[in-house]
Amino acid sequence: MRLIIAGATGFVGSEVLRQALKMPEITSIVAVARKPVQLEGPEATSSKLKSVIVQDYDQYPDDVKKEFAGAGACIWTVAITPSKSKSMEFAEVKRICQDFTMAGMQAIHEAGPTKPFRFMYMSGTAAPRDPNQKPGWFMPEYTQMRGQGEVKVLDFAKAHPGEIEACVAKPGLITSGSWKDTLLATGLKVTGLAGSIKNSQVAAAMLRQVVHGFEKEPLQNDDLVRLGS
Repeated sequence: MRLIIAGATGFVGSEVLRQALKMPEITSIVAVARKPVQLEGPEATSSKLKSVIVQDYDQYPDDVKKEFAGAGACIWTVAITPSKSKSMEFAEVKRICQDFTMAGMQAIHEAGPTKPFRFMYMSGTAAPRDPNQKPGWFMPEYTQMRGQGEVKVLDFAKAHPGEIEACVAKPGLITSGSWKDTLLATGLKVTGLAGSIKNSQVAAAMLRQVVHGFEKEPLQNDDLVRLGS
């Protein structure tokens, strides 16, 4: 399988890339980012890795689309986290979370991937899809926007039956395994606010799903923990 990883230099994207390089089922990887992928060890010179630099995630010139041709799946990790969104204009946060994703899906579709092409979109556990559903107390405008983004992804796939299969991964707090993360995750679990998942688990779960097929849609935090453990 030829796999596209969008946001390959990010926190989750870089872990997806690290694991994908070790998977024999994945024969080639298109690592898309706004800067070169930096790896250490044997993976740094892997013949199946192609680092593709884009000026931004809504711009895909023909030479970039050429790299997408024949791909079997994409794991899309490009987004603005809730904490980072607080220091940005909401219109820009929405553009990155929604518009960038749809531009990427369109570019991949135009490039001629294999059919059916699997598109895994990483969102968040608290994002409601129903516009009439009252959001929770935590950053309601942001979570509603992420839910709307999920709907856009799924609608695009529905508009191309037999060509695209889409699934949304909805992790809770993604941790690195540090003591600070562990403490925060414990607090969230005790209060019942949200679940947590290790970065390595969410990466493994998404990779397993795009390679072997989507078990269900969406994949909630507990599903991701189970699949990635």
